[in-house]
Amino acid sequence: MTAPTINGTTYPQPVDDLLPEARKLTQELDGLPSRNRLMKAFRIGPKKANDLLSRLTDERAQQDRVDTLHAAMVVRGSLADRPTLFPAGTAPDADTTDTDPDTPPPVEESAPDPTPAPPAPAAEQVEQVTPGEYPDTNITPRPVRRAVVWPVILLALPAFVAIWGGWVGLGKLTGFGKVNLLPGIGDGWVVDTAITLPIGVETYGAFALYVWLSGRVPVRAVRFAKWSAIASLLVGALGQVAYHLLIAAGITSAPWWITTLVACLPVAVLGMGAALAHLMHADH
Repeated sequence: MTAPTINGTTYPQPVDDLLPEARKLTQELDGLPSRNRLMKAFRIGPKKANDLLSRLTDERAQQDRVDTLHAAMVVRGSLADRPTLFPAGTAPDADTTDTDPDTPPPVEESAPDPTPAPPAPAAEQVEQVTPGEYPDTNITPRPVRRAVVWPVILLALPAFVAIWGGWVGLGKLTGFGKVNLLPGIGDGWVVDTAITLPIGVETYGAFALYVWLSGRVPVRAVRFAKWSAIASLLVGALGQVAYHLLIAAGITSAPWWITTLVACLPVAVLGMGAALAHLMHADH
């Protein structure tokens, strides 16, 4: 057996008859109900629930516009010179001519307005009100200053010296040294390859960290930059630990497995840098 509706009948009710009860439900919830809540409360289908929710949304938007206009009139100091939108002690949707308690209150769009509506340009001016337009309100926004970053340079200088010295020293213990870049062509092009370790490993770690936190690259690039930055920083920390342990133990030549790992670092940095560059310029 079909359950009776709000008026005691088993026939489907129009949206106009459900609107008063929907208003009461909105007041009880202190906000607009969802479509599923309307369907469950009034035993209606999705179409009627959407229509009912649309009407409730329009009424709430109209009430918000009235409140905004009233607040703007107070700010402009012209409330005393203009008639109020509604008489004192009455609600916007109250109808004093309705004597039948069973008759639902009229929709706010059709409710008579006791005062003439303000002209359209006034409403547009209300929407364009900015906090700095009225000096006496004391709500003028202040410019936001960015935090300074120069202390990072001061923090990075001693770390740069320690990291550079540790990597160069570890490079010396693992076979990195002076190499003639152009043998037989230019004997003066000699470079100490030990400097490639701090430049490659630490520079890539800092760059990958920047890409990870910048928020300007695709998701795959962010994920790769995150894990490669963490791995690069961990490798840098382990390299410093290995160098200081070897020096403290008086070892002048690193074990073969440390030499193997250190020798692979330039190749690993090249591969990770190229992969990150491709991911940064790939389509989303």
